[in-house]
Amino acid sequence: MRSIAFLLPGQGSQSAGMATRLYAHDEVFAAAMDEFFAALGDSGRHLRADWLSADPVLPMDHVQRSQPLLFAVDHAYGRLLRSWGITPAALLGHSMGEVAAAVLAGVLDFTETARLVWWRCARLVDAPPGGMLAVAASPDTVRPLLRGQVVVGGVNAPKQTIVAGPRKALDEVAGALRAQGITCAAVPSQTPFHSPALNDSVPAAREAFTRITRRPPAVPVVSCYTAAPLTDAEAMDPDYWAPQPARPVLFWPALETLLASGDHVLVETGPGQVLSRLARRHPAVRAGRSSVVPLAPVRPGDEVATLRAAREALAAAEASTVGG
Repeated sequence: MRSIAFLLPGQGSQSAGMATRLYAHDEVFAAAMDEFFAALGDSGRHLRADWLSADPVLPMDHVQRSQPLLFAVDHAYGRLLRSWGITPAALLGHSMGEVAAAVLAGVLDFTETARLVWWRCARLVDAPPGGMLAVAASPDTVRPLLRGQVVVGGVNAPKQTIVAGPRKALDEVAGALRAQGITCAAVPSQTPFHSPALNDSVPAAREAFTRITRRPPAVPVVSCYTAAPLTDAEAMDPDYWAPQPARPVLFWPALETLLASGDHVLVETGPGQVLSRLARRHPAVRAGRSSVVPLAPVRPGDEVATLRAAREALAAAEASTVGG
């Protein structure tokens, strides 16, 4: 019997115009997005205008656009699924996606967290310029070629490693990788997420997390930082949440933990299909024991048609489970 699990994407899944057509079409999704913008007051009104504009003030890959909007869109997709009567048996979020997962799991309060996300992103604007690279190799292959503050910032699949760090050193690492014949590509980001370059942001974030509501998870969350189920103690601990932008993301090990717990329909609950592509590489999915359903197109386009197809696929999966 397959259970539903939500996969919530993070940095790299954003793109200009993401989810704007769905916002214009679906009342539940729009209401969730509007709650987010309202929580931010004047900043939210400006963010909404920029998100909907064909000529935005800030590009989507800027930290004050990508991060808040990823949180809001992931959360709104989760609310939409729940309006269909779909309750996940587990959630797994990638980077900012874990913050949205925590809200959907009842760990963090939505309004308080929306404001904290905005506050934190405003402070990360002053982080050292840098970025991330997706590398088609294992972490063990990549590590000898790293230098400076560039580190393994994520393990997305056995041969998809994210490296992250300040711009100059990251460019040098990219050159060294290519000289070895290793394929790498920039992850859309202007900030060196998941690297020590963001360590200076942690103390203020720790203090901020002490001031917001935290509860044990009402729905299981698989941590993308420990690759284990989020414990009640971790959920309540500001020291778990505060360092996340500077810690490596262990998506593949976390996915292994999730799929070892049973067969699942993995629903990518957010923009793009980055996590769907990764999850389809897992042996449990390749063997047909688990399946993957993205809610959004690869790039902004006909979100409504993609969502309709996803709803049909989920209904078919539910009917198959009931019939079995």
